[in-house]
Amino acid sequence: MTARGQVARRRRVASALLLAAVAGALLVGIGGASPPRAGAASGRKPLTIAVVTHGDGGSFWSVVQRGAEDAGRELGVRVRYSGSSNDPARQARLIDAAVRAHVDGLAVSAPNPTAIAPALQRAVAAGIPIVNLNSGADHSAELGAFTHVGQNEFLAGQGAGEHLAAAGATKVLCVIHEQDNVGLEQRCGGAATAFASGVERFQVTGSRDLTATRGEIESKLRNDPSIDAVLTLDPDVAIAARDAVARAGSRARIATFDLSADVVDAIKAGAILFAVDQQQYLQGYLPVVFLALYARNGNTTGGGLPVLTGPGFVTAANADQVERLAKAGTR
Repeated sequence: MTARGQVARRRRVASALLLAAVAGALLVGIGGASPPRAGAASGRKPLTIAVVTHGDGGSFWSVVQRGAEDAGRELGVRVRYSGSSNDPARQARLIDAAVRAHVDGLAVSAPNPTAIAPALQRAVAAGIPIVNLNSGADHSAELGAFTHVGQNEFLAGQGAGEHLAAAGATKVLCVIHEQDNVGLEQRCGGAATAFASGVERFQVTGSRDLTATRGEIESKLRNDPSIDAVLTLDPDVAIAARDAVARAGSRARIATFDLSADVVDAIKAGAILFAVDQQQYLQGYLPVVFLALYARNGNTTGGGLPVLTGPGFVTAANADQVERLAKAGTR
């Protein structure tokens, strides 16, 4: 089965699981137009769910946070969102703080599973249910999570590589913006399967200093004019890459993972070929729903499999529709 076929099959499974979750939510009265609120009116103990990510704000993680907080408002759940700026030691401390606060559920990304595993073990020992989101799917069960919400990064990378190959790319630079993030490595690894000589991985400073990142990509393109495609793994880095290509006078075409308003505009203008959409709003929203269902009713979701939110592909053909969704804050 091709990578696209595998993605399609997994997305069908995920869709079925999501429909089941929504139906369950409606049956227990936490969905629909009039969601219950915490406190005396609903007769339920108020829930507090901590969402602890490795994100550092920006166009991607701000949408994850909005999804989590929207779910909390709709379900009458207190959501405590915190990001760790890709610092695994800080993320572990934030998880420990959530455990000490006796939260009712914990949603956590895991780009560096080994670094946060001890903190999550303490959460499990305290009886706190866990949902893994965005990264760490291959380690989700061993970290104590009952499901993962995100996309299969290797398969998403395969799809991106196939799209680039179909567009005529022959030498691809895969730009890695975070160190020790296994999901980013998996994206590059998946993309490499579409090319006989693979793809070249290129570590940059990242979104914390986009001026430096732009300069690093520009220098790389000047030194190697044979690069005819740049695959970025972050929407803000994608815009830096767009500017680097222009400044270097390169012929390289750009594709990226993840969306922002600027990325959608660049796709419409023809400056970016496509974006891989993992629907980060759902990666914030669904873990809160799943943890609320678990805390209130003992329901688990996923059945041992991840709940997939992607990949989808945003091109010039569907950019207008996605732009409307982005303006609504769900992309």
